[in-house]
Amino acid sequence: MLSTSVTTLHSTTNVSSSPSPSLTPLSTFYPYPSSSSTSLSFQRSSPRHRLSASIPGTHLTVNSKPKGLRVSCSAAEPLKVMISGAPASGKGTQCELIVKKFGLVHISTGDLLRAEVSAGTDIGNKAKEYMNAGRLVPDEIVTAMVTSRLSREDAKKKGWLLDGYPRSSAQAQSLESLKIRPDIYIVLDVPDEILIDRCIGRRLDPETGRIYHITNFPPDTEEIKARLIIRPDDTEEKVKSRLEIYKKNAEAILATYSDIMIKIDGNRPKEVIFNEIDTLLSQVQKDKVKSTESETSVSENGSPSSQVSVIQDKWRGIPTRLNNIPHSREIRNYFYDDVLQATVNAVNDGRIRLKVEINIPELNPEMDVYRIGTLMELVRFIALSFAEDGKRVKVCVQGSMGQGALAGMPLQLAGSRKILEFMDWGDYGAKGTFINIGAIGAKEVDEQDDVFILVAPQNAVGNCIIDDLQAMTDAAGSRPVILINPKLKDLPGSSGIMQTMGRDKRLEYAASFENCYFFRLLYYAGTQYPIMGALRMSYPQGYELYKRVDQPSGGEKYVLLSTFTEKPSTDDVNDAFTGKARNQSKQSSGFWGFLSSVF
Repeated sequence: MLSTSVTTLHSTTNVSSSPSPSLTPLSTFYPYPSSSSTSLSFQRSSPRHRLSASIPGTHLTVNSKPKGLRVSCSAAEPLKVMISGAPASGKGTQCELIVKKFGLVHISTGDLLRAEVSAGTDIGNKAKEYMNAGRLVPDEIVTAMVTSRLSREDAKKKGWLLDGYPRSSAQAQSLESLKIRPDIYIVLDVPDEILIDRCIGRRLDPETGRIYHITNFPPDTEEIKARLIIRPDDTEEKVKSRLEIYKKNAEAILATYSDIMIKIDGNRPKEVIFNEIDTLLSQVQKDKVKSTESETSVSENGSPSSQVSVIQDKWRGIPTRLNNIPHSREIRNYFYDDVLQATVNAVNDGRIRLKVEINIPELNPEMDVYRIGTLMELVRFIALSFAEDGKRVKVCVQGSMGQGALAGMPLQLAGSRKILEFMDWGDYGAKGTFINIGAIGAKEVDEQDDVFILVAPQNAVGNCIIDDLQAMTDAAGSRPVILINPKLKDLPGSSGIMQTMGRDKRLEYAASFENCYFFRLLYYAGTQYPIMGALRMSYPQGYELYKRVDQPSGGEKYVLLSTFTEKPSTDDVNDAFTGKARNQSKQSSGFWGFLSSVF
């Protein structure tokens, strides 16, 4: 158990002259591998922008393209899935459900070996020689069988589910060299004590070959119960040995598939587990269609122009060296694009009350002052993308809430509206046509506005922005309102004056906005370095917990630890880092009980 737990990000001003950050090749909830290469670059696909934008002395430049028609086509390849799990992890059951739902060709090396030997093929005869001699079948023979099966027409047409293979780093690398790579690598994660109990409680019916469990799945009749036997490999000693072998094999191939690996809690009812797998594979299938879409732009005079890239949800891992300030251009643009993808996805799905919470050091709302240029760039990046699609965007900054020039205005936002007014919004007349600057409040909602982007709305001591915010969302109706790094926790007024709504109503309204993007760095309690990990959510995906791992020569990478359908608590995060099973009782007490509220 870790002696310390995980708390949330507090900003750091650690400035370093270290080399440019590299991108860790890791997956998100829905990964997208490359079929031609296993290396991942720091490049991200760029959104389609007709509007040119740059601020002298700041970071972001958005390339422009002429207005034109867009033509899309798609022909997605079938799903390619690998699944792994320790003995008794429930892998067989999930394979049956996956094949039934998605129609994939189920490929198991054990079945392949038996089929090849039975058919008397050349590969089968070679494998039989080793099996008769009590030796392991060499990797090259097993790989040859697998690749031969994958090359058949049904696997090419329907897609495939590779069950329990590869089992070694050599096998994985053999597949890589042959350009055979899955879309997703699913690992069923079950605590050892549960696996051991499942195995030693299993019983085999020698007449039917059916497997029972003395507690979880007992036989229907006493007659069947009387003839059940214990399989030779289901003793506790042999189960533990098999588990150790599995763990070593799984660890050996992790480096090959860490970028597309999704670990799923397998200690739940099979229906719950499959529901999560179903969601994963359905999204991968959907996004495979999106990733094959090509877009051709035709300029206004009718002549074809060059191909332009589309926004594609191809998460490539978490950039490294996030504590170095200022962040590099690659890191800033990387997060701008990631936030944009999630926001566009949510708006396209009809979500209308959204919030973005991202606190990489340069965007941390808990600092005394924003690195305001970075925040404004993020807002402009999102606004320009919506404007490019023909939407009219109102960018709103919180105004003064009271008497005096800055009364009731958070320090971070002082001067923000002026910055937005003076920014370069491009050469195509975006500002004043598709983009307008305003304040938070109902009177700023105009009939022609399509989308509202609110820059860091937050309560100030003695003043509450929520009244103005609710009036604005009421006036906006079904039009999307997007909050960028809001801080809507209730603050007591120094004079004790309450607002028009009661506290409970204010908090209920603040909670009505759903996250379309969330990114938070995690540190050991009370520290700002080293980074322990990160928590990320990008709509429509779930929450993903990553652990930061030091690499040789001062490098680092982020390894996916766990996924959650809802925002995890501090206890959930600590349990994942310490390897504690999710079903174990949780206790939030003392200091860590308090910290659980920040999540």
